Amino acid sequence: MSLEAIFDHAFVPLADAVATGRIPGGVLGIVDASGQRITRATGLAQRIPIERKMTETTWFDLASLTKVLFTTPRILALAGQGAIDLDAPITSAIPDFAQQNLESWQRKVTFRQCLGHQTAFPGIFPLYTYGSDPNLLRHFVLQRDWSAGPAVYSDINFILLGIAIERLAGRPMRQIDPGSGFAWSADPEGAAATEDDPWRGRMLVGEVHDENCAALAGAGHAGLFGQIASVLDFAHGALNGTTVSPAAAALMRAPLSARRTHGWERPHEGWSGGGYCTPETIGHTGFTGTGLWIDFARGRAWTLLTNRVHPTRHFDSGIFALRRAVGDRVNQG
Repeated sequence: MSLEAIFDHAFVPLADAVATGRIPGGVLGIVDASGQRITRATGLAQRIPIERKMTETTWFDLASLTKVLFTTPRILALAGQGAIDLDAPITSAIPDFAQQNLESWQRKVTFRQCLGHQTAFPGIFPLYTYGSDPNLLRHFVLQRDWSAGPAVYSDINFILLGIAIERLAGRPMRQIDPGSGFAWSADPEGAAATEDDPWRGRMLVGEVHDENCAALAGAGHAGLFGQIASVLDFAHGALNGTTVSPAAAALMRAPLSARRTHGWERPHEGWSGGGYCTPETIGHTGFTGTGLWIDFARGRAWTLLTNRVHPTRHFDSGIFALRRAVGDRVNQG
């Protein structure tokens, strides 16, 4: 089946989700290792309080795709340069981490463990409710006596990796180049709206949706904005070795657990990429309704960008089933 036919087949679930009102709009894109790509938009970039059409140049709050499009590549690049050792404690870049208790389990946490979510930090924690000063909140993260729990997917892992990047760069996150085609905010007239946020008291358009990232004024777990072209550019570069080094690409694919690699997810039962991915596929999703999957065996990647939290997250958008349906159609082609 041609790439065009695969794309048309995969676009149907997205078009249906928009037509039935489960999500306002979205953009689907596919690229192969040769650089051939197809993109298509449908629905609305904003529904409330005004209506704006979704286009292929709409900017999206990529949410947790920040972890794999920005933070993971930077950490792997630093490791490749010898600036950090992935198996060294993160205190090698943040020496004041948990400085009140030098025997704390937190001081033993490594870069690699953070990348693979193999630490004991809590899965969810509302940092933004503990203050409004970004510097204060960074040190709250660093000096809090975190209770150890089971290893789960935790934003704290990537907040710490982001702080390490800031320390090594000598400047705050939003003063660090986010990468070609990416930004830390977007023009509201060209961005997909996210949520009518009760904390900030306004509809969020072009500013970060994640409350903790907003309170930290930039962080390693969220905050990146991009268009479908920039996401596909990254994926194509990963496939042909121009976005990341061969060593970094190998780590992106190297299993750290049944579900995770360095920064990325790998195929497992019920995962977001669907049931027909090859074992050489990696992927990640973002809370706002975004996702990227890269199949190194097939030499193909696809991204689904939606504004499924607009105007509220408190609605069953069907995003989990939609992602799997799109992935299955991409890979059954």
